[in-house]
Amino acid sequence: MGRQNKDTSVVGSSIVLLQERFKQLQRLKEMREEKQSLKLLSQSTDDGYDEPAKLGASFSPSFQDPLALGLNSNIENHMPHFRAIKPHQLNSASRGSHSCFEKSDVLKLLGPTTPTIPPPPSLAAVVIYQRVLHVRAARQPNIIMKSSRLPIQILAGVLLLLASWAGAVTQNPIIDTLYKDPKLPMNTRIKSLVDQMTLKEKIGQMAQIDRMEATPEIMRDYSIGSIISAAGSTPHLNHRATPEQWVDMVNDYQNGSLSSRLGIPMMYAIDSVHGHNSLYKATLFPHNVGLGATRDPELVRRIGAATAVETRATGIPYAFAPCIAVCRDPRWGRCYESYSEDHKIVEQMTDIIYGLQGEPPANAMKGVPYIGGKDKVVACAKHFVGDGGTIRGIDENNTLTDWKGLLSIHMPGYYHSIIKGVSTIMVSYSSWNGVKMHSNRNLVTQFLKTNLKFRGFVISDWQGVDRMTYPWGSNYSNSLLTAINAGVDMVMVPPNHTEFLRIMTSHVNNKLIPMSRIDDAVKRILRVKFTMGLFDNPLADYSLIDQIGTQAHKDLAREAVRKSLVLLKNGKDVKNPMLPLPKKTSKILVAGSHANNLGLQCGGWTITWQGLNTNNLTTGTTILNAISAAVDPNTEIVYSANPDVKSLKENEFSYAIVVVGEPPYAEQYGDNLNLTIPEPGLSTMKNVCSKIKCVVVIISGRPLVIEPYLPEIDALVAAWLPGTEGHGVADVLFGDYGFTGKLSRTWFKRVDQLPMNFGDANYDPLFPFGFGLTTKPNGGK
Repeated sequence: MGRQNKDTSVVGSSIVLLQERFKQLQRLKEMREEKQSLKLLSQSTDDGYDEPAKLGASFSPSFQDPLALGLNSNIENHMPHFRAIKPHQLNSASRGSHSCFEKSDVLKLLGPTTPTIPPPPSLAAVVIYQRVLHVRAARQPNIIMKSSRLPIQILAGVLLLLASWAGAVTQNPIIDTLYKDPKLPMNTRIKSLVDQMTLKEKIGQMAQIDRMEATPEIMRDYSIGSIISAAGSTPHLNHRATPEQWVDMVNDYQNGSLSSRLGIPMMYAIDSVHGHNSLYKATLFPHNVGLGATRDPELVRRIGAATAVETRATGIPYAFAPCIAVCRDPRWGRCYESYSEDHKIVEQMTDIIYGLQGEPPANAMKGVPYIGGKDKVVACAKHFVGDGGTIRGIDENNTLTDWKGLLSIHMPGYYHSIIKGVSTIMVSYSSWNGVKMHSNRNLVTQFLKTNLKFRGFVISDWQGVDRMTYPWGSNYSNSLLTAINAGVDMVMVPPNHTEFLRIMTSHVNNKLIPMSRIDDAVKRILRVKFTMGLFDNPLADYSLIDQIGTQAHKDLAREAVRKSLVLLKNGKDVKNPMLPLPKKTSKILVAGSHANNLGLQCGGWTITWQGLNTNNLTTGTTILNAISAAVDPNTEIVYSANPDVKSLKENEFSYAIVVVGEPPYAEQYGDNLNLTIPEPGLSTMKNVCSKIKCVVVIISGRPLVIEPYLPEIDALVAAWLPGTEGHGVADVLFGDYGFTGKLSRTWFKRVDQLPMNFGDANYDPLFPFGFGLTTKPNGGK
């Protein structure tokens, strides 16, 4: 490295000089007091060098007492060491040059170094002092004779220690800590750090490993760039882990990173896709399909800010959100992660980035990452690109469209995200016209990085490189080569980071991956880390914990729920609407599998990857509890998840609220070619509505088949996946607020119509895109 050569050159040439001086001293055999030499030296400063005493207090001990260096006063004890030092043993960079120190070199040499080889200040001072004498000797020949009376014991010790120190520096290069100075420009800090990094350290920064595989020692030894907590991967595998336990866990890993040679902090990442959804007692907001129905970018921005602070409160600075897929087929298992089938709505909802990261200053350069404080997180726009357009909605499949279709439907969200300062972009598992996105250099490097001028870093999806081939990982070496050269900067590498490091090193050494590609990736990763202040404040604390699950956040989630609900039908006769429901009545029936189940209400990506069919996964308000709190105290509520049709009497209940829908799911496990309401929900809905005046509330991540049953239903509400705050559903059912939501995607009649989107030639929906009845609030009367 350049820094190593410079420092070893200085030390090596100093040793050669001191060896020569030692021979002179032996010949002269004169011993005089140190003060005489110093007095002589102080008489002339016309060469531009400061006197040793003016360069710092570290000079004084060496010149006052030879024993300060821990030396034996008997010169003969040191003679073998001096004679043993040969010029050829010095670093090659140190040969042939006896040029004197510049002051800037002196200050750098005396600056911070690695803990393993701290240069004693007094030692460095003597070296400088000898250099000064050498310069003066060239100008005033008689100064050699006069200054050579420095006690020989000091020079003996200096020579011995310098020799050993030179060897240590050669093996462990001195670290220039310029990159740790927050006052310096970011590019200066990045360059200072990258110039000192070994290939192993650079490749380590390009790896994101699973928390289950990570240890502080691995973080230290391999300089790993990032850790991911996969959904369900909680401290001690306890889904009720406290925020303090999260902070402590993250800090343990971070301390491992900070103890590495260069102390580069890692970024801890997690999927906070509808709030901090892995944290017990966090506020969980509606999934994106519901937020798209609000048509409210400002609301989504506030949700982003709440998500950011609750995530950062647990020590986690990197969130894999937002998903800006444009879902064109509801059979896709990730459709609820998409705001809309319409790219314009997706574009608007990228305002969530302002909430997650903060809003860049007006004069900020477009395309450059921005993170606005310790209560913000690094955002990640995903999944680049076309993931929502795959054939028959099959997850990770092939999107067939021409360049115009890709550019006009699937790309605009990324353009807007980049303008808004998004820091990272995740590549999609899917393919475009048969080409895997993880291998598509034209799109990742040429279009995203060059044309759109994205300056953050590109990250793979979970084992995204492995899945470039089938069976997965069957040609990992070639997949890795292709993905990195395509422009992927950081790779999720569960479970084997050592294989990643080995293969990457081999590819670079064999010149299959150019060093310029490695440096570009590392600089992008470091840019994000510097931007977020991770080098200056790498460790988390408990200061934001009181922001988790606050009443303000719950109220925000409740607002989002009521704005996301879409009223699809209101009464069998439009002149006699059923909603709003009266709060004060004799007796009501609440039925359905989803009425009193928080897990079904929240959907996938809740505490675990696939979500849970239970009420015990986290805290919140079920729809049943919200109804109980909303109605008059004298109104009797009867709840039955699946009531027996024979027990239902037409005149026994004033009305029924039936809450049914899908089970929780995520990704490919949600792919569904039928899209029917699962049993027993379907039977419950048919049975209750055949006997009692009913309003049906559908809890789902997408439109479901409802047309055959619509005539029996009095009122129909699409509630999507509302999250923990069921009060928002009751708010509009009972008239405290009016219905305002609009469909962000087309509600089909039959699955054989799919895919069907607004603007298609044969557009024949049950409820069109943008449809949504409205009601006026009546105060719940």
